[in-house]
Parts: sequence; structure tokens; C-alpha cells
Amino acid sequence: MAKVFVVNQQHQATVKAFKVPQEHQADFTVYVVNQEHQAKDDANWFYVNQEHQASTKLFWVTQEHQADLKVFFVTQQHQAKWKKGHKFQNRL
Repeated sequence: MAKVFVVNQQHQATVKAFKVPQEHQADFTVYVVNQEHQAKDDANWFYVNQEHQASTKLFWVTQEHQADLKVFFVTQQHQAKWKKGHKFQNRL
């Protein structure tokens, strides 16, 4: 379950992510859900407003080489998935 809290400083994050412009560049594709119960796995993100509600603390980096994960956002929930094995799989 990915309940995501975006932090303002890199040292506060459990994962650093970078938004890639094309799907084939991503480690996984992400769909943002509107309700907490819809955040069923890593690739379905629900943003929370308070840190203690989060399953992961995310920091958006500005350069790809700084990232733990490369992310591409999709418009349909069934498109959200891991592209390949990754050390963060099932840990968000």
C-alpha cells in the first residue's frame, strides 16, 4: 500500500524519485488514487497530508541520477505496475 507523504528535504525521505518523460524510462508506472482504500499496492499512490499517515516519505529530485526510483504517471489504474525487479518493490 503506497500512502505517500512528500517531504521538503532530501534527508527526510525514505525514497527519492524522479519523474521521467517517457514510460519506457520508468522503473514503474504510477496511478494516483482519490481514496486511501484504493492504494492497494506500490503503483497506486494516495497522497497523505501528515507524515505519520504515510507508508513512505518521498522526495522529488531534480536530476535523474539522484533518484532511487524513476516514475511515470499513467491516466488509468490498470496501467500502474512495476516494469522490472527493483529493490523498492513491495516496500512503498
